[in-house]
Amino acid sequence: MKTIEMKSSPEKPNPHNVSVRLLYDTEHAQAVHIELKPGEVLKKHITPVDVFFYILEGKGVVEIGDEQEEVSRDMLIESPAKIPHRLLNPSDGIFRVLVVKVPRQTEPTRLL
Repeated sequence: MKTIEMKSSPEKPNPHNVSVRLLYDTEHAQAVHIELKPGEVLKKHITPVDVFFYILEGKGVVEIGDEQEEVSRDMLIESPAKIPHRLLNPSDGIFRVLVVKVPRQTEPTRLL
């Protein structure tokens, strides 16, 4: 059995300049932990594979295509492949999200 503690996984440099930790990375899927501090946002981007977001802590906004929705702990949001999306934290607390990409992407994410 392999276990990974989120805080022991190093932060990954990224174009969004937010806390991103790669937790799971196989040929079939990828799971990433993202933490947005108050006021932080991800740049709008497109991934070549389906993604889902599972909210671990806090409140924030998920934008997919032309839709925006306020989300909170224990919600799961589907984000289809090749649709622009981003996460925003307009709150005054921490917003933590588990991001799962299936299948694991082989093409790069495209920033808009």
